[in-house]
Amino acid sequence: MQVRWIPEQGAFANSYIFGTILVDAGLLPMAVQPYKDEIDTIVLTHCHFDHIAHVKEIAHMCKAKVAIHRDDAAGLIDDSRSLSMHFCARSPGIVPDIVLNDGDTIGNLTVIHTPGHTPGSICLWSEPDKVLISGDTVFTDGAFGRYDFLGGSRQALEKSLDRLLPLDVEGLYPGHGKPVDCGGKRHIAAANQLMKGGYG
Repeated sequence: MQVRWIPEQGAFANSYIFGTILVDAGLLPMAVQPYKDEIDTIVLTHCHFDHIAHVKEIAHMCKAKVAIHRDDAAGLIDDSRSLSMHFCARSPGIVPDIVLNDGDTIGNLTVIHTPGHTPGSICLWSEPDKVLISGDTVFTDGAFGRYDFLGGSRQALEKSLDRLLPLDVEGLYPGHGKPVDCGGKRHIAAANQLMKGGYG
């Protein structure tokens, strides 16, 4: 299945459309508007404001349900968890329609709980398509997400990268930067090696 990339705007993260799912909703609603009739669910990879800023408006526009991992659900209402104060803003102030857990299936994607950047960070995996939508867990430049914010953990992130390493990833679609359609596994391996080497 094709992944459609809606590129990040300024400080706000990439969004992706996979089937009827919109992944992340930091962008202005007008960026998503052309696809609004196709989207029935918004899945948030984690609760940081650059990924959730406009989830309330986009969900209303698309008549879509909102899903987030249970360990990050509080970030939709808690400004300290969402880091919204860094953007001179407030959290969206909504309760998710769907609370996700590791191993859940949503649409044609499997939820992989990858804590470290936040307690409830997730990646979304399509094994048949060899596609991983990785949020801020791992990026295509061989780097990984920060773990120095509230709820972050270097140890948890290292375990999360270890967990992703065996996956046969071709398409890697991160929260920031350009996605790749092939060779994603190499980028994950590079991030894993960087972590093991003591970077950060």
